[in-house]
Amino acid sequence: MQNKTHLVDEITGHRRMRRNRKADWTRRMVQENRLTVDDLIWPVFIVPGTGIVDPIPAMPGVNRMSVDKLVEAAKEAADLGIPAIATFPNIEMELRDETGSNALLANNLINQATAAVKKAVPNIGMITDVALDPFTSHGHDGILRGDEIVNDETVEQVVKAAILQADAGSDIISPSEMMDGRVGAIRRGLDAAGHQGVGIMSYATKFSSGYYGPYREAISTAGLLKGDKNSYYINPANGTEAMRDAALDVEEGADMLMVKPGLPYLDICWRLKEAFGLPTFAYQVSGEYSQIKAAAMNGWIDGDRVMMETLLCFKRAGCDGILTYFAVEAARKLAKS
Repeated sequence: MQNKTHLVDEITGHRRMRRNRKADWTRRMVQENRLTVDDLIWPVFIVPGTGIVDPIPAMPGVNRMSVDKLVEAAKEAADLGIPAIATFPNIEMELRDETGSNALLANNLINQATAAVKKAVPNIGMITDVALDPFTSHGHDGILRGDEIVNDETVEQVVKAAILQADAGSDIISPSEMMDGRVGAIRRGLDAAGHQGVGIMSYATKFSSGYYGPYREAISTAGLLKGDKNSYYINPANGTEAMRDAALDVEEGADMLMVKPGLPYLDICWRLKEAFGLPTFAYQVSGEYSQIKAAAMNGWIDGDRVMMETLLCFKRAGCDGILTYFAVEAARKLAKS
């Protein structure tokens, strides 16, 4: 028999990586990670009023919705199989003050939305954020005293807000204001109020990022912000500090961990999952979404392909799911595949 060994066989030791890539069926058979609709959490923006679907210019395809329209959207999301939505309110400017006191009203906008969705669509999860930035007149996530975002007073307030959100039907409280001790304080507060079944998805590593700009337009805080958030968000340069921050949240009783933003911090996603083994999520934030949309609208990239590729990248990095404004779009695409 003629020896057909090639120089490449000798170089590679007869190991050819392309053998497993040669056909569609082999590629599917050896695929390591898959994105499914179960991986998607849909962040939504809510506004006062009725019958409102208000497009956000900086986030093409994303709308602010009144509660009645949110209920309709939640039904669609549930029909697509999306497990949960995460709500963010854009309340009237006259209701915002130095301490974000509207967060302490049982019938405020975010709690109205939770109650309405849980009544109409009981099989979809509701994740609510207890940061104060949608409620403050200065755009910060906590209470501002002079030039300082005060930690302990903010924690006391977000605990009260978290209990009200749980009372309204929230399934998971997601504290994003990055105050020290907040996760443990919220856990104790929820348990004392009889909400042992309500989970906590901690914004375990929330970085002081430039990717949040379109979100701030969406909740109308962009023009309000005084100074920056560097004194309580994590420096993007600090991976070890982010791990220490997450470790404290784990010790304090977080049920799930979140990394925010997403793609620029895939290394943190991987490190968190490896270190703690808790359900780990990434938030593909507004700036990430808008970059993809803008490039696609200009014809520079294939928007659908990049959307699905980025979502799959989070899975490869160890994430159990992704908060993404692409959730409905991706779910529809997955349903057709």
